[in-house]
Amino acid sequence: VQLVESGGGLVQAGGSLRLSCTTSGFTFDDYAIGWFLQVPGKEREGVSAISNDDDTTYYADSVKSRFTISSDKAKNTVYLQMNNLKPEDTAVYYCANIWAESLNHSWVVAGLAPGAMSYWGKGTLVTVSS
Repeated sequence: VQLVESGGGLVQAGGSLRLSCTTSGFTFDDYAIGWFLQVPGKEREGVSAISNDDDTTYYADSVKSRFTISSDKAKNTVYLQMNNLKPEDTAVYYCANIWAESLNHSWVVAGLAPGAMSYWGKGTLVTVSS
């Protein structure tokens, strides 16, 4: 199983980036993919997620109306379009997977717990300058 993040970089506040999570080694349509961020000294936290079995999505309150998650099932890739970026979005962004059948309905409100995820990518750094 592999998840590989790409698309991070340095951008000015108000700018945009699109992160990609390219996956292999598992049945993509049976899994949910989550995006998480982590800043030094803090716990990893959920940003957004999509379940590939029914296209249900989740967004953290801090990114609603700014970020959009999407899934290309032909490419086994999940994207995170990040618009109107803010300096507080600066972090390493990770994607991770979890078998969709293991989810209960509360995940669309509460998000995915980092400890419940199965496999992780190595992360991509997003830096937003003010």
